Amino acid sequence: MNEELPRVRNNPDARRYEILAGDVVAGYSEYRAAGDRIIFTHTVVQPAFGGRGIGSQLAAAALDDVRARGLRVTPKCPFMAAYIKRHPAYADLVVDPRRRAQRAATDPKPE
Repeated sequence: MNEELPRVRNNPDARRYEILAGDVVAGYSEYRAAGDRIIFTHTVVQPAFGGRGIGSQLAAAALDDVRARGLRVTPKCPFMAAYIKRHPAYADLVVDPRRRAQRAATDPKPE
């Protein structure tokens, strides 16, 4: 197994963030883009890389990239939701569905 430090990349064609150990995809977090937000839907860490914090490194790098791009997140993936809950510095990225619904109800309708 390759002992290089893992690196994270956004793979927009596959609609996922990937964490690589050398040339091997050690894990990924799938998403859907929806306007000004990223909806995280599923995260996987390959069993051979389990227990090493790979998932946490992936989540942090993906959320840092979302922030740098000026986007928000909807964490439908339980892992990403739990990661954000444990790391409140990312809470400001989360789109509150109640506020979104309230805003839609109060926005003026085009005539």
